[in-house]
Amino acid sequence: MPGSSKYQDLEERTFRFAANCRDFVRHLPKTIGNENDAKQLIRSSGSVAANYIEANEALGKKDRVMRMRISLKEAKESHLWLRLLQPHNPDQETLRAELQQEAHELRLIFSTILGKLQ
Repeated sequence: MPGSSKYQDLEERTFRFAANCRDFVRHLPKTIGNENDAKQLIRSSGSVAANYIEANEALGKKDRVMRMRISLKEAKESHLWLRLLQPHNPDQETLRAELQQEAHELRLIFSTILGKLQ
């Protein structure tokens, strides 16, 4: 049920994912590819969080399902952009791998939620 602790925890988790993606891109080398991919990552990671919030405030079941699907899609897209971005030091590579893992876990969570909603 929206408003419960598990929903708030996932809301915070999606927020942290978006914030951590923003922190990650601040330290990337300034190449054309990185700059374009970083912008896409910022958009998609923020959309994961925003659409999850919208799903919790949905007007009905169809709206909730649609927002969860968008969160799932955006988590998949974030994973892609993270794969394409090329950091310049090992510490950033570790953070990139952690963010990729988080994107993967969010995909699994949203898939499970969608399975229960449908």
